Amino acid sequence: MNISDIRIRRTYQDSRLRALVSFTIGGDFAVHDIKVIEGPERLFVAMPSRREENGTFRDICHPITPQARKELEDAILSAYRDHLEASAAAQQMQLPEEGGGQ
Repeated sequence: MNISDIRIRRTYQDSRLRALVSFTIGGDFAVHDIKVIEGPERLFVAMPSRREENGTFRDICHPITPQARKELEDAILSAYRDHLEASAAAQQMQLPEEGGGQ
């Protein structure tokens, strides 16, 4: 799979939902509303889904093979962690210096 772009669209702090993500395959096909979720033991990726009449959720799109799922999940979680690190670094640069400037 040629993942050409991953964008962290929004992050969240106060729920199990940690981020909404979009990715592009080969510069030709985009998928939106992928969720990064904090599970009981680890972060995981949930594909876009819709609720059916019986109340269950069904993925709208998803990787077919376990290898493709792992590759996609690893790439998304890596991009999410990179985004968090960059955000933390940017926030550190914006903090005022302590000590009164003498």
